[in-house]
Amino acid sequence: MIVDSHCHLDFPDFADDLEAIVARARAQGLVRMVTISTRVRQLDRLLAICARFADVYCSVGTHPHHAHEELDIDAATLQRLAGHDKVVAIGEAGLDYHYDSSPRAAQEQGLRAHIAAARAAGLPLVIHSRDADDDMARILEEESARGAFPAVLHCFTGGPDLARRGVALGHYVSFSGILTFKKSDALRAIAAALPADRILVETDAPYLAPGPYRGKRNEPAYVVETAKVLAEVRGVSVEAIKRQTTDNFFRLFSKVPRTQAAA
Repeated sequence: MIVDSHCHLDFPDFADDLEAIVARARAQGLVRMVTISTRVRQLDRLLAICARFADVYCSVGTHPHHAHEELDIDAATLQRLAGHDKVVAIGEAGLDYHYDSSPRAAQEQGLRAHIAAARAAGLPLVIHSRDADDDMARILEEESARGAFPAVLHCFTGGPDLARRGVALGHYVSFSGILTFKKSDALRAIAAALPADRILVETDAPYLAPGPYRGKRNEPAYVVETAKVLAEVRGVSVEAIKRQTTDNFFRLFSKVPRTQAAA
């Protein structure tokens, strides 16, 4: 049993063979997949996928690349949309200073609105943070002082200080296929040191396929490869990592039912 806590099943990369992709994921023992929103105005297409597959859930939110496009969508709107049975998280939202596709002020405004929605809804915030460790840690600490909220630093590539400060606030850290890359020694060191009850695995599919599939389209079934490396660096069995990350997932994504009939 394992979960892909972050993928993008609505992306065009999966349009032609989505049924087969979900079937392969189930064959690898995946019991849940969360397809993550990047634009609130495209939520309908995520909900359509969730309606097709009983074990697929989604989030609602605006990726920092598009923050400037959806600044009119406030926390109250996000909270209302999150009332749908299949919407189990807020985001992904955050800061991306690598591409700077959206003005940084817009990214911060969007992030704070998503935090307010997560706090009000009691749903986890899915955080995107790239090359923005200092500002991200500052904002998370400022907002936590206004009221706690659940969150995960998804596809973590930051430094140990951001990981430490995030965990200190009660947040989780999720690892993608980047963990398996040859040059990711520093990231593996962070993964080895984090508390066992604060780690998750994900694919971020269709991006970042793990080692054996590097350069190919990623898909939820491949989350098992990231779990193998996470188990190795932490010195535990793969089954132990699957069990731990799945328990952590259900604790954080508390709206997702643990048991249900498969589609």
